[in-house]
Amino acid sequence: MENTESSHIEDPNKPHKPIEHNYAKHEDDPGPSPQAIKESNENGAGPVMKWIIPLIVVILLVYWFIIRK
Repeated sequence: MENTESSHIEDPNKPHKPIEHNYAKHEDDPGPSPQAIKESNENGAGPVMKWIIPLIVVILLVYWFIIRK
């Protein structure tokens, strides 16, 4: 087995990078863009999955009990 060092080590006590406003100035190590921070999640998959998964489970349970008999 090889001993490999992880090249990406992040200090948990270090503060987060600020939102990037001048990408050209910090091109080698930019912070997150304003669009990435302020992205809305109105149409996410969470509300749909909350209804689809239980429905699928109920359908599969009914199917299993019918086929089993």
